[in-house]
Amino acid sequence: MRTDSITLQDLSVFGPEGGVFRLLDRVLSAQGRDALRRMITAPPDTFDALLQTQHVVRWWAENIPFWTGRISNGTMVMMERFFEAADSVVAPPSGLLGKLAPSIQKLFNRNEYTFVKFSVQQLSDFFGGLRELVQRYEALPQPVPEKLRTMLQNISQSLEEPLIHRLLAVTERTPHTELLHLAYHARRELKTTTHLLMRHFAQLDAWRALALATLENGWHFPQLLPPDAVCFDATGLYHPLLKSAVPYDLHMHQETNFLVLTGANMSGKTTFLRALGVAALLAHVGCGVPAAGLRLSFLEGIVTNMHVEDNLLKGESYFFAEVQRMKNTALRLRDARPHLVLMDELFKGTNVHDAYECTKAVIEGLAGRRAQLMVLSTHLHEIAAFFKENPALQFARFITEQAPDGSFSFPYRLLPGVSSDRIGYKILQREGVLDLLKEPSA
Repeated sequence: MRTDSITLQDLSVFGPEGGVFRLLDRVLSAQGRDALRRMITAPPDTFDALLQTQHVVRWWAENIPFWTGRISNGTMVMMERFFEAADSVVAPPSGLLGKLAPSIQKLFNRNEYTFVKFSVQQLSDFFGGLRELVQRYEALPQPVPEKLRTMLQNISQSLEEPLIHRLLAVTERTPHTELLHLAYHARRELKTTTHLLMRHFAQLDAWRALALATLENGWHFPQLLPPDAVCFDATGLYHPLLKSAVPYDLHMHQETNFLVLTGANMSGKTTFLRALGVAALLAHVGCGVPAAGLRLSFLEGIVTNMHVEDNLLKGESYFFAEVQRMKNTALRLRDARPHLVLMDELFKGTNVHDAYECTKAVIEGLAGRRAQLMVLSTHLHEIAAFFKENPALQFARFITEQAPDGSFSFPYRLLPGVSSDRIGYKILQREGVLDLLKEPSA
């Protein structure tokens, strides 16, 4: 699957308050966090690769105690510092200092003594933690997913280095001279192997984090279908960042692959679009999704047209920026493989007549693309009326409820049909804006 920075921003995946990523961030190491970010920004690019990743995350969700407690973020940080340290810090003992007793060496070089001892112990803990995982894997009565099995076998092979066996034997009683020798040779002989093993551990950490996020958030793993299925079949789908989210049901297939969504401003259209995009993205990194059930075909990418910004430095207007984003969408869709396309209130940067004509032209251009899953929201209900006879389109709406006292409420329920609610002027009145404008200046 392909995403871009604009789509990730539109879906609030990352952000100053953490966004959706905050819900996934159950890693134990900074390297695991980096691996998790890479999984989100570059999900598996084939259906088979996605299935393998989901199998691994599912397995972790069922085997949380399999993890090791010997490796911490401090372990990973210390190892990076160890391999970046100056040669003099871990030089082998020589000359008179090398012949002195450890207690005398400590007196002359307390900082270096402490650094070497702690670093070698962290190396021993790291390799010991990985060996613990390998031993648990080898003792399992049932097979593990192929992708996980391959990684654990690669870790096992790397741990066969003779120097690693010596490091695994380190205890509190290991002489300082031996620690110095181990540190010296480890920096020269194990740097490449250790960094490879750290990358393996980071990936294990990221997979486990997705499993923990699925369990802790009460999400469910989706049923993944091949790309030719063209399906987004959801029940009880909701936006994971909302505390009291209203769930949605949505059924999109090849014959009804284009949803036109209507409703007044603030009725819930944008949140609904984001909920669809977030669920699709989470499904494509192998994670559970915020829904009671989801059947989803493999997507080549997610494309959003939601939050467009003008560019003052380039002299581009808001409307021109909207056009450029739609052009990018059209270019992406030249690839006939399926995408999820989310379009929210297109062409807000021009007048109502132009917005109507431009939006109608976009729908006409996209309506025949049966391999794509597309949702377009608009408050221009005339758009929906124009296409109501098109069998490829389905129509849904969010309603606005008005009390006798003139107050408004939004139930955020997704209903079939077309909304004709117009409440902008009424809200302007309710908030007293018009009365304020009529008051004379002080």
